Amino acid sequence: MKKAASLLTALVAIEHLYILVLEMFLWTKPAGLHAFGLTPEFAEQTAVLAANQGLYNGFLAAGLIWSFFRKDDSDAIRIFFLCCVIVAGVFGAITAKPSILYVQAAPALIALIVTLLARRQLASKVG
Repeated sequence: MKKAASLLTALVAIEHLYILVLEMFLWTKPAGLHAFGLTPEFAEQTAVLAANQGLYNGFLAAGLIWSFFRKDDSDAIRIFFLCCVIVAGVFGAITAKPSILYVQAAPALIALIVTLLARRQLASKVG
């Protein structure tokens, strides 16, 4: 169960690194225009805002990656950053595009649930 939690968390981190690249570097390019359904004019007008948002997605990825390098508090860090991703996904779904709920929040929620189940399983073996 712990390996599944780690794999799912890694996938969420990779997704956010991909979003970072799209928002910071490809926003006005064909890949960014297609991924977000933008017109070239709108993309040009919002490129700075998108880059800023991409940086925040990078911080989410960094936090999740950081959880792999901590021994004593890795679950707490992982849970915190997965919750941040879920909140960001729910907020994005409400304010921007409903599909963000499925693309961003749902994978993080699944990773969070598996992480909590793995913690519970480990605690029952220890206790």
